[in-house]
Amino acid sequence: MNQVVLSLGPFQGITDAPFRNVFKRHFGGIDKFYTPFFTGIHKEEHAKNLQGEEIDPRYNDVETLTPQILSTDAEEILRFAKQCQQLGYKEINLNMGCPFPRVANKKRGCGLLPYPDKVEAMLDRVFDEIDIKFSVKCRLGYFNPEEIDAIIPIFNKYPLSELIIHPRIGKQLYKGEADVERFKALAPSINAPLVYNGDIVSVDSFQRISDVVWPVTQFMLGRGILANPFLAEQIKNDTAPTLDKTKRLHNYVLDLYEDRLHHAGGSPKVLGRMKELWSYLMNSFEEPQVVWRKIKKINVLKEYEDAVEAIFKEIPIK
Repeated sequence: MNQVVLSLGPFQGITDAPFRNVFKRHFGGIDKFYTPFFTGIHKEEHAKNLQGEEIDPRYNDVETLTPQILSTDAEEILRFAKQCQQLGYKEINLNMGCPFPRVANKKRGCGLLPYPDKVEAMLDRVFDEIDIKFSVKCRLGYFNPEEIDAIIPIFNKYPLSELIIHPRIGKQLYKGEADVERFKALAPSINAPLVYNGDIVSVDSFQRISDVVWPVTQFMLGRGILANPFLAEQIKNDTAPTLDKTKRLHNYVLDLYEDRLHHAGGSPKVLGRMKELWSYLMNSFEEPQVVWRKIKKINVLKEYEDAVEAIFKEIPIK
């Protein structure tokens, strides 16, 4: 499986720069990372939201990180592309997949998919001027899975560096199963290098999905790797750990917490992001609901630290 290319999908509030850097220190198997989406790239030469650690090359590996933007404004996308290029990045990604109503109802994210004319006008303008690799992440549609049929010929007009497809519709959010067969049926009609995303939560599910979508060999991992940080290593079978899994997981959680605490100047606000991660990570343990009950209502740093120690002492990992 070493020919497989694995990326870590973006999650708002979780997979920021501290997360990505700590993850890379503790786990292998991921070839490519994406930032959670940027938006509001204003007309000034250097937008304030592109000046922090999230995008700063001193805190990120520009060779393996692709900044993502959520926008329907070609001029904003071009400003974002120019500023990312000046920072040394080789590619940007357009989010046409976010399913959350507060985004989609504004015809952003996958809410743009029912409007092929808007997509075409936007991409015409972008590709008229862009001078950096440009990829897209999308779903099958927002209201129905046929919406992508009108979008693929538009995508095929342009030299996309890759097209990442999560085979659900936006209205599903993450309910039901990803339509792997629909992805397979679409694949031959797509010119761009194709990446599969959705429902890869174990080595078995990866094998089942990869058998269906072959010859696609690029996969984006999402909720599955938040729940099991060993997943990419397990898929590639390339791990050579010097510590047992429990110790590795414990060290990862402690390192991420300490890093977040340092960046936040000791503020208890870090607990919000740690709890978001634990809402997935609890599934690494034999008793996930017991883990979650210990974590979910904590708002005091010392209580969180004690709870984490108790979890690793009392509850076995899977």
